[in-house]
Amino acid sequence: MRSDIREPVPVTLAAIEPDWPAPVRVRAMVTTRAGGVSVGSYASLNLGTHVGDDPGAVAENRARLRACLPSEPRWIDQVHGTDVVDAGGTGRPTCADASFTHASGIVCVVLTADCLPVLLCDRAGTFVGAAHAGWRGLCAGVLESTVRASGIDPARLLAWLGPAIGPQRFEVGAEVRAQFCARAAEAASAFVPGAPGKFFGDLYALARQRLQAIGVAEVHGGGLCTVTDAERFFSHRRDRVSGRMASLIWMTDD
Repeated sequence: MRSDIREPVPVTLAAIEPDWPAPVRVRAMVTTRAGGVSVGSYASLNLGTHVGDDPGAVAENRARLRACLPSEPRWIDQVHGTDVVDAGGTGRPTCADASFTHASGIVCVVLTADCLPVLLCDRAGTFVGAAHAGWRGLCAGVLESTVRASGIDPARLLAWLGPAIGPQRFEVGAEVRAQFCARAAEAASAFVPGAPGKFFGDLYALARQRLQAIGVAEVHGGGLCTVTDAERFFSHRRDRVSGRMASLIWMTDD
């Protein structure tokens, strides 16, 4: 037996599975830092191609993720906006901050490192979607756009809020609070005073408010802070140079 041939090393991605009452055919996961080959600030499962990591390492990391999925994730080029695309389209990356599908086997995905990933499905298991809700997109209406694109009565939808910067770490200027409050007065309750002229914002609470306002009453998740949990999560706010996690959702044929 040749000594230069080694058996493949088992890959463990240590992903988080959402705790929500989604239909059996709906599958979802959020990757953590564990299970990849990137080094330094990107250690180890960085899935972002735009953050300065070695392209070969990112390609290997994405290949490891792909091995856990029914198909290649439908990557999008996120721009902190409100555009939503049908993940069953051309398959080429496009600028958007959310995607959805009504077909099985198609994987919707968003990348984050402090921004809020929001996964959506309907009770019947006929729709899934993923939204990248940084504060700009959240304020501008990315969640409303995603729900609208589903074509489904919001009362039939479920949402899950993934890991994001927590309310004790998301310090922003008064102008950010003002933008949210200009759209909905109730947003004021999601901010508490910080340093002079600063506020701590609760992205989880803001997302729940926006979803419930349009009729999505069943909202799960929240509470996993990317900044304080350095072992599991990348964080741009904490480290400045950082990798990205993926939040993914799809439907099976079962």
